[in-house]
Amino acid sequence: MNDLKEILKVENLTKKYYNKTALEDVTLSFERGKIYGLLGPNGSGKTTFMKVVAQLHKQTSGNVSINGSALNFESKAHISYMPTENFLYDSFKVKHAVKFYSDMYSDFKADYAMNILNEINVDPEFRISKLSSGLTGKLKVALALSRDASLYMLDEPLNGVDVISRDAIMDLITRAYDENKTFIISTHLVSEIEKILDSVVFLKDGKVELFGDAEELRLERGTSVEGIYKEVYKNA
Repeated sequence: MNDLKEILKVENLTKKYYNKTALEDVTLSFERGKIYGLLGPNGSGKTTFMKVVAQLHKQTSGNVSINGSALNFESKAHISYMPTENFLYDSFKVKHAVKFYSDMYSDFKADYAMNILNEINVDPEFRISKLSSGLTGKLKVALALSRDASLYMLDEPLNGVDVISRDAIMDLITRAYDENKTFIISTHLVSEIEKILDSVVFLKDGKVELFGDAEELRLERGTSVEGIYKEVYKNA
């Protein structure tokens, strides 16, 4: 176990795509053992932030460090990232997706994954192309959480998922949590997820609009995190 309290540090992070600035001068610190909500409407920079941390996109400027070290090839071993898009091959069956993860990640716990999938009624023999959005969502989250990582980043895990499946996904996340793991969950479905959040980051047009402890912000502003969200983005 790493003794550093801070697992992820981002300093003056900027990401530009040609003439568009997706992230601008973002400075944030994420502590071990907390669940963070990365909040904002589509286009606010949530996905870009995660992809830079996951090293799928290269920042234009600024610094990102994991466990006290600048991002490098070895950093990927500490991060389990679930993108919002469906990244699994349509021709795969569920069991093939589990095998794929086993081959890709040395920290992947295949037996744990199969137990979870059985529990949430995702049949290993189902073909990916035939899965409903709810089953696909549960599968993606189960695969991400079956890695033994330090930092889990889930991009819009509730998006397009039915209410029952959302409950199952939320349960998977809370059960996977422990004091040595950090979760960053991006969403615009704030009411569904705010009850499990320790801290929140509000991104607006690629900038940090608000960042703080969820309960402190509720008390300070006299409203829920969803209420704060509505205030922050009312003119967005």
